[in-house]
Amino acid sequence: MAQRIVAGVLFLALASLPALSAAARAFFVFGDSLVDNGNNNFLATTANFASAGIGILNDTGFQFANIIRITKQLQYFEQYQQRLSSVVGQPAAKRLVNDALVLITLGGNDFVNNYYLVPYSLRSRQFSLPDYVRYLISEYKKILTRLYELGSRRVLVTGVGPLGCVPAELGLRSLTGRCDPELQRVPDLYNPQMIALLGDLNAQFGADVFVAVNAYKMHMDFITNPQSFGFVTSKIACCGQGPYNGIGLCTILSNLCPNRDIYAFWDAFHPTERANRIIVSQFMTGTNEYMNPMNLSSILAMDTRT
Repeated sequence: MAQRIVAGVLFLALASLPALSAAARAFFVFGDSLVDNGNNNFLATTANFASAGIGILNDTGFQFANIIRITKQLQYFEQYQQRLSSVVGQPAAKRLVNDALVLITLGGNDFVNNYYLVPYSLRSRQFSLPDYVRYLISEYKKILTRLYELGSRRVLVTGVGPLGCVPAELGLRSLTGRCDPELQRVPDLYNPQMIALLGDLNAQFGADVFVAVNAYKMHMDFITNPQSFGFVTSKIACCGQGPYNGIGLCTILSNLCPNRDIYAFWDAFHPTERANRIIVSQFMTGTNEYMNPMNLSSILAMDTRT
């Protein structure tokens, strides 16, 4: 349970930000364990559809039981709107959804829990990595288009982070503590194509609906220079076992660091609460290098005026 709670801290940190207008604004979250704040543990959560282990593709995470795949998350979102309409009326429900902020975090599991899950995986035999990335982008277009059809008009879309640098992959693939070069190919191939997709969709819809979040750079800032952010390490997880505490899940039997605030990673894949708050600060005020075409402060200020 601790893994899921900490994994959802990015969602909680964003949700706790002070509003820039007097009116309340809905915040809907879709995606994987980076933003799942308890759904996979059947916890009562607030305005969040995310589920650990899922990906863009429905065959991603096949080894996990009872995960809420993105197609099902979107179905739940549609059902939510129907129930909301029955309470407040269709016009008010439509306005609430149109005015809402949406965060979607997908993609990483399609690599670590699919393409690279085992040697000679089905997807790696079916596609070269560049072709697989193109296939993912084509499938992601359908998901984002469906979000738009369901009324979303302000959508933050995170790119893939530095997959080769997380403790899990260091533990499996690195003898020296250096990021795995094969997995580091992923963000180099995937993120530019995702940004291009968002630009195409914004042009198609005639507005800046989709905002690209540079999760790779947000993470690499403290991975490459952890001490400048107050961390003692960005390689060893606070909770885990094996090399870099990167093998398996965080359980009651795992090694546990004495102070999670000085570790960049909580477990094999997920940043600590403090690292997530650093990431969220870039959501709010980051330059176009982090948030394109605008950061969240600019979005909130602009939407307040309209």
